[in-house]
Amino acid sequence: MATPSPMTPNSPHWSGASPTCRIEWRPSRWLLAALILLTALAACALPASGLPRPLAWLLVPVVLACGLAAARRHARAAPGVVAIDARRRVLVDGVAVAQPRLQWRGPLAVLSWRDAGGHSRYRSWWPDTLPPARRRELRLAADNLIPARATPQMAP
Repeated sequence: MATPSPMTPNSPHWSGASPTCRIEWRPSRWLLAALILLTALAACALPASGLPRPLAWLLVPVVLACGLAAARRHARAAPGVVAIDARRRVLVDGVAVAQPRLQWRGPLAVLSWRDAGGHSRYRSWWPDTLPPARRRELRLAADNLIPARATPQMAP
């Protein structure tokens, strides 16, 4: 009788903890461009707003500094890996996370979770960082991720 090969599901080498989905994350150039554009538009909108002119012009450098700091923080974010394993755990850079939630807004995907300290964290994938094939893979893996809701969806 032949022993099963290492590639068959009945094999002892088949690990239930191996990732069923492994998606790389990196900062999005599209998001970076959007942050810079919104910063410029916000700075231009202040003088045109109903604020007193001296106050509006004092706030322009503040808005520019905050917006460019957010863009710089996004651009310098370290790339990482998000994995969903066969036990329905979500691992971000090899660390299991609590309360994972994946939301879709058209082609955008946003994974939010709580870290060990209880702080909210997130990773977002834009079309320039998540091609359609990987998007489908993430969607399929995430369908098994979140258990059915305990409360009914509609009123009785």
